[in-house]
Amino acid sequence: MSRHATTSQTVGPFFALGLTWLCGEDFAANNSSGERIVICGKVLDGEGHAVPDAQLEIWQANEHGRYAHREDTQDKPLNEGFPGFGRVATDDDGSFRFCTIKPGMVPGPDDKLQAPHLVVSIFCRGLLRRLVTRIYFPGEPSNSEDFALSLVEESRWETLIAKPTAQPGTFEWNVVLQGAGETVFFDVGM
Repeated sequence: MSRHATTSQTVGPFFALGLTWLCGEDFAANNSSGERIVICGKVLDGEGHAVPDAQLEIWQANEHGRYAHREDTQDKPLNEGFPGFGRVATDDDGSFRFCTIKPGMVPGPDDKLQAPHLVVSIFCRGLLRRLVTRIYFPGEPSNSEDFALSLVEESRWETLIAKPTAQPGTFEWNVVLQGAGETVFFDVGM
């Protein structure tokens, strides 16, 4: 008997079939303090076609810059009822929408503060590994000093910074999986 590597299989399509119960559009409980914001957008493939069976997983700090996690021991307040985590699925035209709290600044390498951001993992059929990126906010003075943004060519920042819409407190942010205008993804190791 010889040992051969088997061919790999792509993931899915099972997100819409079995995992949508984990998703919801409102990550901030009604009693959560902080500035409520809405992020809406689309997940698109390299040809600009909608990806109707994707899932976005969002991790973030609260408005004080503290994560609802036992390893975050900062002396900052926690928000009751705000988990700092959520999942949202794309619909048939690749669109997603979620409501959350605008995060505060969190410590980064060398204890330098990072600009307010959301960490987003993207799962969809055809991907063997999740893609990890961030959503930043326009007009934040700390964007220019953020350690992760400083790793990216400034001409590509537009793929990471949400755009304000005509609706106050609502931002548009799209994910382009590959090709022209590809979203910046970070290698976080596995």
